Amino acid sequence: MSITRRVRDLTVATLNDRLEHAQDPLRVIDAFLREMADAIKETEALHRQCAAHTASVRAQYLQSDSLARRREEQAVLAVKAGEDGVARAALAEKALEEEKRDGYRDLYEQSRRSVDELESRLAELKREYQEVYHKRQYYLARIETLRLQQRMHERTHRYASQGGNWFNRLEDRITDMELEARSLMDVRGGFADRTAQALAFGEDKIEQALAQLKRKLEGGDGKS
Repeated sequence: MSITRRVRDLTVATLNDRLEHAQDPLRVIDAFLREMADAIKETEALHRQCAAHTASVRAQYLQSDSLARRREEQAVLAVKAGEDGVARAALAEKALEEEKRDGYRDLYEQSRRSVDELESRLAELKREYQEVYHKRQYYLARIETLRLQQRMHERTHRYASQGGNWFNRLEDRITDMELEARSLMDVRGGFADRTAQALAFGEDKIEQALAQLKRKLEGGDGKS
């Protein structure tokens, strides 16, 4: 495919067509930018060649025009000198140079238009490259923003889940403490009952000792 055809096909419109069915838009954009960069380099090289050729053709055109003017001057001098033969030869060379001049002038005009067209297309390619590149950077920045937002949401959700587990564990711990306290109260309650029973048992002993003492004082030996 010629560089002209490739350059003509590389437009933002063709990129949009490619993106319509792309699974990975970033890869499509990068491939398009590489194609555009290659096309720009090839167009720049072609422009340099065309500009050099145009300069060469222009030099040939100016040289033939200069020689045609010089042969005309020589013919005038020859006529003034009465040398018609020299004048004829000078006029013949003048006609030949004029023919060459006209041919080179046409080539120069065509080549100059080609150079102008290449310069215009090159400027358009660079502008479109920058446009696509900036859109690619913006697209990449949006992807990065969404990725970071997703990571932030995932992290927030993980913390929330961890917080929920922690509260659940705290709830379990409080329940355990309540059960322990309740058990301890039961144990303490039982211990209190046993203490009361022990005290009651002690009171009976005291009452018995008191009764025995009273009997002893009343004259008994206190022995049952």
